[in-house]
Amino acid sequence: MSLDFIFNDEEDIDDFPVIKFDDEYYMRMALRQAEIAESNGEVPIGAVAVKEGRIIARAYNQVEMLKDATAHAEILAITQAEAAIENWRLEGVTIYVTKEPCAMCAGAMVNCRVDRVVFGLPDPRSGGAGGALDITGFPGMLHQVEVTGGVLEAESREIIQRFFKNVRESRKNEK
Repeated sequence: MSLDFIFNDEEDIDDFPVIKFDDEYYMRMALRQAEIAESNGEVPIGAVAVKEGRIIARAYNQVEMLKDATAHAEILAITQAEAAIENWRLEGVTIYVTKEPCAMCAGAMVNCRVDRVVFGLPDPRSGGAGGALDITGFPGMLHQVEVTGGVLEAESREIIQRFFKNVRESRKNEK
C-alpha cells in the first residue's frame, strides 16, 4: 500500500518530524512533573513510570503538600503504576526520575521489582542507585534494578539549583 494519498506532490515524508520515544523523551515528561512540583513550592523532582512504551504513572514530590516525608515522586509514581497494572510487581516497568533516587525510593524499586530506573541528576551524597549507596544493585537483595544515570542531567540540575537558589533568596529577604 502506498502512502501517496497522504502526501501531495510538494510534500515529502522526510519533512515531518519523527517522535522518538527514548530515554530523553520520557525524562522530559519527568521534568514536566518536576516543574509542577516547583510551581507548588515542592523540591522539584518528577517521575514517570513506563511499561511497554506507555506512561502508566506520573508524579512529583508532594512532601510539603501532603505533610508526608514519604511522598517522594518515585513512591507516588510506584503506587500509581501498581494501581494501573493491578499488581504490586512492576516487572517490565522503567521509572524515569529527575534526580537519583534516595535510599527509601531505591529500596521501594527493588521491593516492587522495577526493571530499570533512569535518572537525570546523580546524588553522590545520598543517592541510593549507585551514588552514595547501591541499593538497586546490592547482590544480597532478591532483585536488582538496572540503572542508567545522567539522562538530561543538565536540565535536571538546572531546575534543582534554581529552586534552592530561590529558597535561599527568600529566606535571606525574610531576615
